[in-house]
Amino acid sequence: MSVELDTPVAVRRSAMDLLARREHGRVELTRKLRQRGAPPELIEAALDRLTEEGLLSESRYLESFVSYRARSGYGPLRIREELGQRGLQRNDIEQALRECGVDWREKLEECWRRKYAGRLPADMRERSQQMRFLSYRGFPPELIGKLLSGKGGGDD
Repeated sequence: MSVELDTPVAVRRSAMDLLARREHGRVELTRKLRQRGAPPELIEAALDRLTEEGLLSESRYLESFVSYRARSGYGPLRIREELGQRGLQRNDIEQALRECGVDWREKLEECWRRKYAGRLPADMRERSQQMRFLSYRGFPPELIGKLLSGKGGGDD
C-alpha cells in the first residue's frame, strides 16, 4: 500500500489529503510526509506553496488544537506541553492560549464535576487524589486549590 511520493504533485496531493481530514502544523505534516517516503526538498516546496495559498496555517492549527483539547477536558498547562512537543513555537502557543477565549476555571469545574460528581474531598487523601487528577489534566494548581477549597465556583 506504500505510495511513491517522488514528484511534487504526489507530495502535494498527499499533504492535501492529510489537511482535508484535519488541520496540521508544519512540523507534524513534514513528519507524516517523510514517513510516507517523500524527500525533504519536495516536502518543503509543497508546504511553502500550501502556506502561500492559505491551505496550511499554523495559527488555524493552533486554534483548532486548543479548542479540541479544551473541549476534551484538558487545561492550559497540558495543552501547552502537547503543542511544544509537536514542535510549535512557544510564542505562538502562548498567543493561541491567550486568544482562545476559553474560561479555564469553567473547564476545570466541568472536568471535576464529570469525574467527581461535584463532590468536594472529604479528607486529605481524597483531596490529594483529586488534585493529582486535575493537575494531570493540565489545570493550574492555584485554580485547583480554589475549586477544592469550595472557593472556585461561579459565585465569587
